[in-house]
Amino acid sequence: MVIFSGRRNPGRLLVSQAMCLLMLLLVASLSQAQELTPRAYWPAPNGTNALLLAYQLSAGDIVTDPSLPITGVESRINFAQVGWQRAFGWLDRSASFQLNMPYSWGLSEGFIAGEFRSRRTSGIGDVRARLAINLVGAPSMDGAGFQALRANPRPIVGASLLIQAPTGEYQSDKLVNIGTNRWAVKPAIGAIWPLRPTWLLEAEVGVWLFGDNNNFLGETRQQDPILSSEVHLVKRIRPGFWASLDANFYAGGRTTVGPVENADLQRNSRFGATMVVPFKRQHAVRASVSTGIATASGGDFKIYSLSYLYIWQ
Repeated sequence: MVIFSGRRNPGRLLVSQAMCLLMLLLVASLSQAQELTPRAYWPAPNGTNALLLAYQLSAGDIVTDPSLPITGVESRINFAQVGWQRAFGWLDRSASFQLNMPYSWGLSEGFIAGEFRSRRTSGIGDVRARLAINLVGAPSMDGAGFQALRANPRPIVGASLLIQAPTGEYQSDKLVNIGTNRWAVKPAIGAIWPLRPTWLLEAEVGVWLFGDNNNFLGETRQQDPILSSEVHLVKRIRPGFWASLDANFYAGGRTTVGPVENADLQRNSRFGATMVVPFKRQHAVRASVSTGIATASGGDFKIYSLSYLYIWQ
């Protein structure tokens, strides 16, 4: 961990500072509209790489597809993930690219047409890739530029595009699956406002756009876009060590299966907290928890996650 008295190692300080961005961006792929991702647009020095190992437990009334005719759901779904990210300069702005591969296993129980059913699932989930660029306040930077930004933070505005590919395990005759059997993309714009040197207010607005699932129980399943927003209050404690309070709201996503439009419009929100702690220069751990605070459609459940990050240049 970084020592704050006496002489500082610039390279060591730089690595721990960059962790705050990379840890959260990689973990974001464990969820979809429900995600809470602080520091998603905070930059990192060019050439910074990160490898992530993450675990997440979701427990409660989890319905991965709110159009499903399932009631009384109780689930415990585990997620493991391997991710990689690289920060670089693009058009003289700071940018990043990330790739994530999830694996899921768990048990879901509920009632279908009044009949109790249970299903165990395990397999690879849908792969995600995300490209982001900061448009205002964060030019392409080396280590010295990054440390200057951290010492004197300024407003930042960024844009991103997330793509989710239909690579996950999918059985067309099953109501509950790990994969979605469709493409999805999320363009978004985010901003960071420094309230004080160690306090940041962050926000993002985006929209999920979905392709069709043409093999859903013998029908075609379509889904309307989901408008997704989130806000975070971040306290920077020391380089690479910070905590945040997180909240989101997402609306839309009504589905149509064949000719039938479902009454499953989502108007949901979640609240949570996150902490990242660096240690031994190139390592960090992240812990977070979130719960639903308003659920009009879909699942009402808790999410617990713990992650390990290794970072290098």
